[in-house]
Amino acid sequence: MLPRSDAINIEEFIFYLDLVSDFLKKKSIIKAITAFIKEKGKHNALASYGVVIFQRDENPINLYDLKDADSVTEVINKAWSNKESDKSYLENGLYEILAYIFRKSRTKRKNYRVIIISDTPSKLSADYYNALYDLLIKAKKFSTFIDIIRVGEEKFYEDDVKLKVISSETHGGTFYCPNEKLLQNILGSLVQNKNEFKVIKSSDAEEILQEDQVFYERLAVDLISLSPEDQEICIICEQELCPICEAHSDEIHKCFNCNAKFHSCCASKYSLAKNIGFKHIFRCPQCETLLKLDEDYVNMIYEEDLEEELPQISEEPLEALIEEEEEEEIIEEVIEDTEEVVEFEPEAPSPPETTKKVKVGGFFGTEITITTKNVQKKQISKTHEIKEEKKESVSISSLKPPRKRGGAKTISLCQICGATIKNSKICPTCGAKVI
Repeated sequence: MLPRSDAINIEEFIFYLDLVSDFLKKKSIIKAITAFIKEKGKHNALASYGVVIFQRDENPINLYDLKDADSVTEVINKAWSNKESDKSYLENGLYEILAYIFRKSRTKRKNYRVIIISDTPSKLSADYYNALYDLLIKAKKFSTFIDIIRVGEEKFYEDDVKLKVISSETHGGTFYCPNEKLLQNILGSLVQNKNEFKVIKSSDAEEILQEDQVFYERLAVDLISLSPEDQEICIICEQELCPICEAHSDEIHKCFNCNAKFHSCCASKYSLAKNIGFKHIFRCPQCETLLKLDEDYVNMIYEEDLEEELPQISEEPLEALIEEEEEEEIIEEVIEDTEEVVEFEPEAPSPPETTKKVKVGGFFGTEITITTKNVQKKQISKTHEIKEEKKESVSISSLKPPRKRGGAKTISLCQICGATIKNSKICPTCGAKVI
């Protein structure tokens, strides 16, 4: 079984035309979208397209998975005359689109590129936006990217912050189009695949919230039992008998969409390595359908793997540990008692007097006798603390460079009498020449 690549080449572009005013003409929109689809076809022939347009007093037009520009143009032409012209339904349109993405993501994995073209801020209450934001957080795990194009001549809109939050949370962007001639250029900048230039995302941003587990479990589907004509060979281990547990009771189940077959152990191991954020929910490696396993069983496999990786620690009896602690305490008490005993060393006998003859004035000087006596130094019983005087910090700029000494004075010893000679070539004591 070949591992599934994380790269997604299949894309579906969904154009949500949230246009209330007449700032953009139908002709300009069709021209820009047609040019976009033709340019995208040069890079990725697998791309498909969808259109969402709200209607007056009718259900919105929502067609998906269209294959060419002609199909998209036909939908726009039919819906344009009856499009909503009173107020914006931005949040409602995104509800519809995200619901479609969640349904399709159960059985197919691809990039969903939502492009919203809007000219009027939405007046719906904050409750709509809060509910929408909760869905946007979930949609990120299904490769959803939302780009918003705000068309109009105004410099600022009251919903600018809301639009930027929606687009940034899904790794998209917000663009402003003050002239309908710029629409085609802005759409052209969105042709490239988002995965090719997507910035590095932090792990916190990709983390799935624990309270969303029920939502993902409802999207996922359980494995089903085999039919009588199915071969009992797992696509992961490619064997009939599970090599992990080697138990005949480990029955093989299959994916309802592509009939890919799994041992329970093999599927659990794969789910632990390739899950979507919960250990028991994963995508089928063959058709990418969202599947789920029994959570308790997967957790049991996970704990067994964790115990094998951790080193076993030998447990000693409690009584042995208590005895060792008591022995350490006794040894410490003996050491403390020995430290309190002060040993007095006997005074060493005074050394005898010695005499030494020394010549004063060099080799030809007078010879005298010196009597020396070794005096034993007393040991200092108390240590005096040496206090360092705090030196004031001196700036480097206030320091002066050292002065150069005029002439270096030479000092030498006479080789005949040993007298010290300074700045002279003749010994003042014996008259010998200094070499």
